[in-house]
Amino acid sequence: MIRLDILADPICPWCLIGKRLLDNALDARPDHPFVIAWHPFQLNPEMPAGGMDRRAYLEAKFGGKAEAARAYAEIDEKARATGIELNLSAIARTPNTLDAHRLIHWAGIEHRQGAVVAALFDAYFLEGRDIGDRGELARIAAGTGMDGDMVARLLDTDADIATIRDRDAHARARGVTGVPTFIVADQHVVVGAQPTELWASVIAELAGDPGAGPLQ
Repeated sequence: MIRLDILADPICPWCLIGKRLLDNALDARPDHPFVIAWHPFQLNPEMPAGGMDRRAYLEAKFGGKAEAARAYAEIDEKARATGIELNLSAIARTPNTLDAHRLIHWAGIEHRQGAVVAALFDAYFLEGRDIGDRGELARIAAGTGMDGDMVARLLDTDADIATIRDRDAHARARGVTGVPTFIVADQHVVVGAQPTELWASVIAELAGDPGAGPLQ
């Protein structure tokens, strides 16, 4: 088995798109060799704990309403081409994702990361739920087979906050500046939402398929 580490933020639309493109390749090759682990990288580490109005956030980030609209038109187009119908109008707030990353961390301990990451993306981008809200996170945890009451209690403490911040800082120290970032076998770094065909080629090479090219 080969480790595939993915650095992502559950409010990053390109992370959702990149996950879907990777999933397409994995679904086509159920014999793939990857063991996947998700790692924290906050797009907005200085975001207020309660988040902020999404429209105000986007206009500040992209330099105005028109610029934000253009940026998200491209994202929406790419998402649709990937088979994802984003429900952007339902998103009222851009959350701080520290608690969401804590949930992903705990899900990893229970071997439920894949389900929790998928549920977080769906909750935010398809259902417009506030994944900075601890009650929502506890419900997401329960919906993926975790103990929702236990997660709620943990979220009301400082458990693993330092761990998440340290892991995020470690990624930045290693040169990660954006997500999604994929690291294959702790050697090969692939940045951005990559085509399914690229992942299919990587899997073919790792599986030793005849004619597969070298992994760069």
